[in-house]
Amino acid sequence: MKKKKILMVAAELTPIAKAGGLGDVIGALPKALADLGCEVKIILPYYGFINDKTYKIKKIIDKVSFISEGVRQSISLWETILPGSSVKIILIKHRYFSGKNIYEGGRVQLDKKYTRMPNDIKRFAFFSHASLEAVKSLDWQPDVIHCHDWHVAVITDYLKGLYQNDPFFQNVKTLYTIHNLANQGIAEQNVTDLAKLSSLLPSIKKDLEDGQLNFMQQGIANGNLINTVSPTYAKEILTKEYGAGLEKLLKTRKNDLSGIINGIDVDFFNPQKDKFIKYNYSSGSLQKKKLNKLYLQKELGLEQDQNKLMIGLVSRLVWQKGIELVTEKFADLDCQFVFLGTGQKETEEHLLTLAKKFPGKFSAQIKFDVGLAQRIYAGADMFLMPSLFEPCGLGQLIAMRYGTVPVVRTTGGLADTVDSSVGFSFSKFNSNVLYETLSKAIDLYHSQPKAWNKLIQKGMKKDFSWHKSAKEYIKLYNKLAKIK
Repeated sequence: MKKKKILMVAAELTPIAKAGGLGDVIGALPKALADLGCEVKIILPYYGFINDKTYKIKKIIDKVSFISEGVRQSISLWETILPGSSVKIILIKHRYFSGKNIYEGGRVQLDKKYTRMPNDIKRFAFFSHASLEAVKSLDWQPDVIHCHDWHVAVITDYLKGLYQNDPFFQNVKTLYTIHNLANQGIAEQNVTDLAKLSSLLPSIKKDLEDGQLNFMQQGIANGNLINTVSPTYAKEILTKEYGAGLEKLLKTRKNDLSGIINGIDVDFFNPQKDKFIKYNYSSGSLQKKKLNKLYLQKELGLEQDQNKLMIGLVSRLVWQKGIELVTEKFADLDCQFVFLGTGQKETEEHLLTLAKKFPGKFSAQIKFDVGLAQRIYAGADMFLMPSLFEPCGLGQLIAMRYGTVPVVRTTGGLADTVDSSVGFSFSKFNSNVLYETLSKAIDLYHSQPKAWNKLIQKGMKKDFSWHKSAKEYIKLYNKLAKIK
């Protein structure tokens, strides 16, 4: 049987260029697809901070020239291998990506969604166009172009517009994956004119309002199939509460929309081999997990007591994550809280204030620290995710892998992955409800150790590998092959 050829296009890829969970997906899903018999290539911007020696990057095409933004542009193509696999990564070098950051302009919050700064809109519109020219120059014709999130959503437009009569792309289908509907890539009209995009969007040009163009909207409207990262989130985004202004459009594509839970890298997230934790352990040696707690307590300056329940949270500190639900009242609970992450200033300050006022109860680590994150997963007894919304969530999956019982709000992927057999959940986005849920969990921890151990064992046995998710993606690729 002919190998299915999949081209992944994205703005991030772990470990080469990561800013969030998107990078983790692009760093893991292609490996699993390759293991299942697909031929996969990834296209990524060649950011200025990427170390060519670390990843043994070599130039493969010196110059690819094409018209973009109304002028002739030139890119060079470079190649490396996705670590731990045979999957080839094609890096596009251009002055737009010569800086030290993946995203240059930041983002601005608008109600329950974000808009991007003009420079990033321009950069990723160009990257989308350049990706198509790159794959043509390689003469590698994919069966599916798998576009991830707002950054490359306009690839679907280019294929229906500029390239609609190009023989190279005649049989190529697109899958558009929404990783977080709140990050939409909303552009001002002057930016879309600069990028010469508006003329390529005849199908939904009538939907442009207030002189804006919404990149996410383009992917939803023009992808052959659409998916998001959990079945529940796929249903939620059809509603006004979670649709972030795109629910009406999504409803028109309801029959083409599905949800597939993300996986995690079970080789990296493995308490038996994790190089970042003090004591490696398994479901059969959980006493060592308590030793990890003692080590973490010492590292963070908290009282060392293996019987003191510890609640961990590792996250971007933004409005979506529900961190404001944890108030001073939570200091009354018989436990320790450990927070790790960076994000919005008001959220960071909220946690720092709690830590300053209740130093024996709260530890607020406002930084990005991979090693500390792993030690929190290994040392904490419970892992907290009280999100307002959560497309999939990886923290709860990692936590269960480490025998750390999740406490989550029943939304999106959290609802799909955490039930009463492995953790605790609550529905109403309310501080008092969260407090009551934690109280019950803490009581079970102290009063019924056998029941608590059962939660741990069940969670550690769950299969959250990417192979399981990759099989579902292959079903979508096969479905795309039947679309004419």
